[in-house]
Amino acid sequence: MRALRVLGTDPTPSKPGPGAVPESLLKALELTIARRVEGLLAGDHRSALLGRGTELAQVRPYVPGDDVRLIDWNVTARTTEPHVRVHLAERVLVTWIVLDTTPSMAFGTADRRKADVALGATLAIGHAATLRGNRVGLVGFGGDGVRVVPPRQGRAGLVGLLLALRDGHEPSDAPMRNGSGPSPLAEALRQVAGVARQRALVVIVSDFRGDRDWRRPLLQVAGRHEVVALEVRDPREQQLEPAGTLFLVDPETGRELRVDTSDARLRARFAEAAAEERAVVARELASAGVAHVALTTDRDWLRDLAVFVRRRRA
Repeated sequence: MRALRVLGTDPTPSKPGPGAVPESLLKALELTIARRVEGLLAGDHRSALLGRGTELAQVRPYVPGDDVRLIDWNVTARTTEPHVRVHLAERVLVTWIVLDTTPSMAFGTADRRKADVALGATLAIGHAATLRGNRVGLVGFGGDGVRVVPPRQGRAGLVGLLLALRDGHEPSDAPMRNGSGPSPLAEALRQVAGVARQRALVVIVSDFRGDRDWRRPLLQVAGRHEVVALEVRDPREQQLEPAGTLFLVDPETGRELRVDTSDARLRARFAEAAAEERAVVARELASAGVAHVALTTDRDWLRDLAVFVRRRRA
């Protein structure tokens, strides 16, 4: 099954979509996420509140007004005094997916575009995050600003996510204007910090290109929530092929640069600078306590995502 057909759109050569999503691998991802993510999923999260749930908090003597259905008959029989079981309340997990739709996401030189990988990762996380009645919301950011889709529960949440993706979360081809305000990612994280009131899982799906003014709002979000960064890359962003004279265009600003890719020293400097730039991004994420994995357009992104989540669980 292809994810774009779920959205009611057939893949095209210019928009090939995330590719085939094997049912077995998707189920493995569901199970892994359902058992992990720092114990945040419903039934696994140790709430500070007492109430109805499945995990025992304590057994104490019965007092008038207690629900007689909570009487622990084994303890009552041993002590000859009525005792009741008090459970930790189960809490529903809210997952916020922060999706990058800036112009740079339309780039792709391998099997698919970065936007296609981001779409597939969003659908896979959204599918797994709505299990067991949990809720999922979407914060999309790009040239048109930040759009927030409030979290909804279960299948309804997933359908709302699919409709939001279909109706507008596609990278714009127009370069973004330079301005003195915050970058789209920084603004999106500020929005998340404002709308995510209870402890949640925040999954950022982005190429993390452009200004790195997102560190402060990221620290604010990571201080309250579990944050995972899914970085989307294309191999040609890391190294140049010897293809003669080219005009390289920054999709975020529209700036052009003429380069002679037949120059081996230039290609080596480019690869070194690109690797260092990605290393800086990785250090920034790690210093904020954010789990991080790179998904590329020339690899099986779903398998890489499942391996990452499984290793995090271990």
